Amino acid sequence: MQIIDLHCDALLKLYEADGKIKFADAPELDTNRERLRKGDVKVQAFAIFIWPGMKAEEKFQAALDQVHWFYEDVLGNNPDMKLIRDWSDIDALQEGETGALLTLEGVDAIGNDLKKLSVLHRLGVRSVGLTWNNANLAADGAGEPRGGGLTLFGREIVAFNNEHKILTDVSHLCERAFWDVIEEADYPIASHSNARAVRDHVRNLHDEQAKALWAKGGMTHVVYCPAFIREAEQVTIDDLIRHIDHFCSIGGEKHIGLGSDFDGITDKVNRLSDASMQQNLINELLKRFSEDQVKGFAHRNFLELMPR
Repeated sequence: MQIIDLHCDALLKLYEADGKIKFADAPELDTNRERLRKGDVKVQAFAIFIWPGMKAEEKFQAALDQVHWFYEDVLGNNPDMKLIRDWSDIDALQEGETGALLTLEGVDAIGNDLKKLSVLHRLGVRSVGLTWNNANLAADGAGEPRGGGLTLFGREIVAFNNEHKILTDVSHLCERAFWDVIEEADYPIASHSNARAVRDHVRNLHDEQAKALWAKGGMTHVVYCPAFIREAEQVTIDDLIRHIDHFCSIGGEKHIGLGSDFDGITDKVNRLSDASMQQNLINELLKRFSEDQVKGFAHRNFLELMPR
């Protein structure tokens, strides 16, 4: 069953390796081309991520360097990897092709300059998360004790996203900033977050947050990070499915997707350690849900709700 995965950090690994590994088959990459094909991943989102501790004057160049490896290696060396520049490009993918969607995880790279976001949009970015866990000039992240909402600059970013049909990603935001985004954004999503009712972790969403996101036509993409799934030494696919069960129980069946966070996590769910194993999750879901429901989680919900 074809999968749309809304989050991975392969670009960070390619950037840090500086050409020493190849996207096609590097064993260091959970989401290399070979593994994506084996896992039947039809669309993979590739995040641009900048470590908060990097010098401010170096951050935008680091973002551009990650975009370089996206075009040079992910797309340039693999003709079957196709850039998703317009949302309709997903519908146009042919048999044997995999869509590659460029996203931005935290806007640290642009500082206070919206023109830099415009450049990244022109280069293909179609989803923007305002923060990682830290605070920046747009908002406070989930790890910032202050818990502040969107700044005026953050609101300008959301307005830019709305104008250009860019998704505004609420994963990693603190609660107050989340509610500001829900108020402002036309296309909100959570690219990689689970249910806080199942696992009480600051990176997960309360039921009220999930429902508000869905009410605006957004989606919650469950994440495979064990720490966000269950507090246990070994975390299983069944543990992850409990989050999907819960979201369904509060009305989210048509708003659930997948956001693995492969290449951004070191601990892994048993039998779900890289993109080649995505079908293990699908097979377990099919034991509990109808084929129609599982197709929704795997790809169709996103296809029906993405911007048009």
